[in-house]
Amino acid sequence: MKIGLYFGTFNPIHVGHLTIANHLVENSDLDQIWFVVTPQSPFKKKSSLLDDHQRLEMVYLATKDYDKLRPCDIEFSLKQPNYTIDTLTYLFEKYPEHKFCLIMGEDNLKSFHKWKNYQQILENHSIYVYPRLTEGKLETQFENHPKIFNISAPIMELSSTFIRKEIKAGRSIKPMLPDKVWKYIDEMNFYK
Repeated sequence: MKIGLYFGTFNPIHVGHLTIANHLVENSDLDQIWFVVTPQSPFKKKSSLLDDHQRLEMVYLATKDYDKLRPCDIEFSLKQPNYTIDTLTYLFEKYPEHKFCLIMGEDNLKSFHKWKNYQQILENHSIYVYPRLTEGKLETQFENHPKIFNISAPIMELSSTFIRKEIKAGRSIKPMLPDKVWKYIDEMNFYK
């Protein structure tokens, strides 16, 4: 089985994440997409994050009605801060029957060469890149790389940061979230 790994803090997961993931799994050779909830990114401060299990619960609520989309807590048990190469190594050992690919926005591809062991990642895994709204064409050293596939997906300019700010300001963000996620956030009084 070919699994696309969509890494993120998902703080919170929103309709943009789901739209991109669903488009990718329906319009590529991927069999499933796993939303890998990251406990702490080496590039982000942990203070703004909800508890790991609360974010995992939101991903579970958002994906439970989609057969090909799954939550994944694999990084919760790995040493922190964690790097993608460590997660991929662990997943390969745990699920040798699966082929794992990365999913990332084209803005992340620009800094991919700064990732730990990025050459090893590219040797062993394909990368599916979805478009982001950018000024002009995004040039990278990975243009025309045989393991990197640009996917024509809807451009979603919706961010978790924006959603958190809107909630804090007391404005309605209900259309931006899956209904079950909105209800969970509302009931738990998150981000206020």
